[in-house]
Formats: sequence, structure tokens, C-alpha cells
Amino acid sequence: MQHRSVLSPVRRIFAAILGAALLTLSAPSLAEEPDGTSFPSLSMPSLAEPGLVADDVLTVHEIHMAPQLPGTIDLTVSSTNLWERIRNGFAMTDLNDDLVLYYQQWYQNRPDALRRMVERSRPYLYYIVEELEARGMPTELALLPMVESAFNPNAYSSAHAAGLWQFIPATGRRFNLEQNWWHDERRDVVSSTNAALDYLQAIYEMHGDWHLALASYNWGEGSVKRAVDKNESRGLPTDYPNLKMPNETRHYVPKLQALKNILGNPELLAHLDLPAIPNEPYFATLEIRRPMDIKTAARLANMTQEEFRRLNPSHNRPVIKAATPVIVPADKLDAFRRNLQNTQAPLTQWQAYTLKKPERLDRIAATFDTTAGELARANGLSERARLGAGSTLLVPGSGNMISLNNLLNTSAPRLIVQAERPERCGKGKRAKKCTKAASTSRAKRSATSKSVAKSSGKAKAKASRAKPTKTKRR
Repeated sequence: MQHRSVLSPVRRIFAAILGAALLTLSAPSLAEEPDGTSFPSLSMPSLAEPGLVADDVLTVHEIHMAPQLPGTIDLTVSSTNLWERIRNGFAMTDLNDDLVLYYQQWYQNRPDALRRMVERSRPYLYYIVEELEARGMPTELALLPMVESAFNPNAYSSAHAAGLWQFIPATGRRFNLEQNWWHDERRDVVSSTNAALDYLQAIYEMHGDWHLALASYNWGEGSVKRAVDKNESRGLPTDYPNLKMPNETRHYVPKLQALKNILGNPELLAHLDLPAIPNEPYFATLEIRRPMDIKTAARLANMTQEEFRRLNPSHNRPVIKAATPVIVPADKLDAFRRNLQNTQAPLTQWQAYTLKKPERLDRIAATFDTTAGELARANGLSERARLGAGSTLLVPGSGNMISLNNLLNTSAPRLIVQAERPERCGKGKRAKKCTKAASTSRAKRSATSKSVAKSSGKAKAKASRAKPTKTKRR
């Protein structure tokens, strides 16, 4: 203890001498301040100070404040990309087999065609997704029109199926899709989508399986039920892969699954350069109160007739009946209303005309300063048609609104298409050949009924009873 107390003063003296020496060595790095105290400078040197060059100046690094993070994360905020929204709503069991791989490769090997189909879907896809989510249905079903019609609203099959969802006439009537001379709601975007989802819901509730519901949509619910019952009676599985079915139906669900695999994969979307679709409404609907030409409606919406018809493909005639919903792009709705309110011109340039005697279409066209082709397209006739007395058809003009309104209130006009007059064949062998050819020609052309409406009704009834060549379509 005594030894340590003797050395302590010596150590303190040594430490003091060492501290003084270190202070002397560090003197050049200190600055003399005005108040006489010496401490390391905290101020940044200026280039204006003498004796300093740019290399001597310290670099200024601005320190930003940390971003203010939200206290909570809102998971209800919707994505701006519709593909992401569709992907988040996938709810069907995936199908994995060789056919799915085949069709996925088939679509991926045709990126240009796939891009065109995706681009065609742009006006309709948001509405379909909205309806599916409102019903709690899998969003994969929004891709089904790609399999059915490649999103072509004017698609028409050999089995007489029409529209995005490819309804045959009988099933269309079953789901209240009006089909007459004026329009065909199987091609109406809104009406056909609601009918298709009603049908899909009904057959899903029937089978309790989405793959079987899709098979029913393609093949018919009765056919699928019989196939299921047949497998049950034999003790075999009753799921989609194990049912015996036509080839078209066998390939139907794999096509949808392949599209789901591609469009639900962000990396594949980018690799194939498929266009993004905004997660926002593309179109809006409004009801017109007066008859209006398609040409006029397109002009009021600042659209071409082709663009307008793409959103309103259900109209068969150039005139839209009053109290009919019209679809226009959402960003053109205000302009349409404003232009409609400010227009002073007649909304239709067509009128009804009733024939007092039989006339050919080309002569009627000359009377109203138009062409036989335009009259034929407007009335769904052949350019060479010869109409009987009492026939009523649409002709250019706006001077007879009463007769036009009367015509618009009927499901179809009275159009009596007469058989052509027999040809004069003379005498001899040539006469026999000519007579035979003329009678054959007349037989082909004289399947004429007394009105287009009556013949159209027979054709639709026949089509609904006829069996398609491959499968029993909707």
C-alpha cells in the first residue's frame, strides 16, 4: 500500500508532461477564434477564403428527413392494373395436363394474335370483372370470351351462336335476350354478359364444380349430367378429366386454363409485351328518349361509326329505337349529352315507306335518291329483291315520323318478297334445258314467305331444334 502511494505522484507528473507534448503537436489543426479560445473549427470553409483551393473544401451532403410512414396500410386500395385485379380474384382449381401445356405454348407462339385479342378485350373486360366480383364468382371467367369469340362481339358460328358469349337462339331466349328485326341482344355487351353469368351460376349450382359448369356451358348441362351419371353407375370418378365428352369440350377448359396461366403471370405478360388494361370503367350507358340513327349517335359522341358499333353491336338496322340503352366511352359521356342537348338537326334520316304496288328494290332506291345496296343493307334484303304491294321498309328521309314510330313499335316490318318472273325459253332442246334451269332457279329463290318476320321466326325455330355438328352449344 505504501509503495503504491509513493509512485502515484510520479505517474501524475508523467501524464501531465505527455499531455502537454500532444497539445503542442496538434496546434496547427486548431483555429484561433475572436474570443481567444481555441477549439477545432465547426464552420465549413469557403472558396473565397485565401489560400484555399477546391480540393481543400469539404463536400456538402444534404441529409433528408426520413419519410413519414403511414400508421396503417390500407389493403382495400385497388390496383391500377386490371390484370392484377383479375389475378387476385382467381378462385378455380387449376387444371394441369398435356392439353393445358399444348395450348399455353400455342398462345405463346402467337404473341401478335394474343396481343390483338387482348386489345379487343379492352372495352369490355372491366365491366365483366365488376359483374363477376359483385356476384362472388371467379375472375378467371372474365377470360372465357377469349375462348368463345376472341372478344369479337360480332362473332357468329355455324351453330348460329352469336356475340361475345356465343349464345344460340334458344338459350338466348331462355335468358331473355331479345332477338328481332331491329336488334339481337345476344350481341349486346351488357345484356349478354349478365345472361352468361346467370347461366354459369345456374350450372355451377347444378354441378358444384366450375370445370363441370364450363363443360356444361360448351356441351350442355344435360349432356354433362348424363356423363356424370354414367360414371357414377360404373364407380368411376366424375370430375372433368375423367368424363367421356366430345373433343371440343375436352379442349375447352384447357384453353381457358392456358390463358389463365399466361395472363395471370406478370413476367409472361411483360415477356410477350401484352398491353396493360387500366382498372377503370371504359364505357357508360344512357337511355335515349327519341329514335336516333347510329350515324347521328356516333357523331354526337365524337366517335366514328365503326367505334360506336363496336360498343353497340346489337343493332341490326341503322335506326335505334327510343328507350334503348346506348353505350359510349366513359370519357365521352358528357360530350354526348351536351351535343344532344344543343343539336337542332333531326336525330334520324330514315322514314317508313309502304309500297302501293310491286316494285324492285333498285327502282325504289332511285325514287329516294339512294342505292339498292344501301336499301338492302338497311332492310336485310337482297339487292335483287322484288317487293309486293303492302310491304313496308326503311328508306332515306325524315318527313314521316309518325309512320316511322309506328314501324319502330313492331318487332318487324311487313316485307312481302315476291318470286321472280319465269324466264322465256323458246322452243326445242334448248327450251327444255332452259325450262329445267329456270325452274330449279325459281325453286331456290321461291322459298319466300309472306313476310320477313315470319320466315325469320321459322328459321330461328329450326335453328333451335337443330343439333350442332360437333357439340350442343348453348
